Amino acid sequence: MAAACLCIPKVACAGETKLNITAIGASGGKSTLECWQLDAPFAVSETPGTRGSAAANLGNVSNFGISVLPANFDGGLHNAPANQWVMFTSGLAHITVPGDDSDGAYILGGKFGLIFAADTADVSEKGHYTRYPGVVETIALQIPTLDGEIPPHQVVRSGPCQTDEMAGLRAFAGTG
Repeated sequence: MAAACLCIPKVACAGETKLNITAIGASGGKSTLECWQLDAPFAVSETPGTRGSAAANLGNVSNFGISVLPANFDGGLHNAPANQWVMFTSGLAHITVPGDDSDGAYILGGKFGLIFAADTADVSEKGHYTRYPGVVETIALQIPTLDGEIPPHQVVRSGPCQTDEMAGLRAFAGTG
C-alpha cells in the first residue's frame, strides 16, 4: 500500500483516516468492551483489483475459520480462543460482558461487522457472552493473529464504537 492520499470530497482521506473498531479487551482480569482506533491509517491500495481504493493493513494472521450460527443461537459465556479478528459478514451478534449493565455491543454483519477479540483466558477470568438474536443465521469469520499479536491501537473510550465514530469507514464505503 502506498502512502498517497485518496480523498472522498469533504469526508475522508486515506493517510489521514484511521479505522475504529469495537474490541473485546480485558482489564484487571475482566473482559471489557472498548472502542479502539488502529494506529496505522488507511492507505491507497496498489494491489491489482483494488488499486486506487482505501485499504487498511490489519496485520498477519495464523489461520482462518468460518462459523454459521443459527438464528437465536446463544454462544454462552466464553473467552476468545485466541487474539483474533472476527468479521460478521451477515446476521447480528450481541456481545455483553459480566458486571457491565450497559446494553453491550450489537454488531450487524456487513461493512461494520469487524471486531477484535482479545479477552483470552490468560487475561480474563470469565470472558464475554455472545448471542445471535437475529431472525436469520449469522456468518462469522474467525481470524487469529500470527503469534497472538494485538494490533497497535489507542483506546478511544470504554464501550463499543458508535456509528459516528466510524465516520471515516462510512465515507470510504460511500455511505458517509
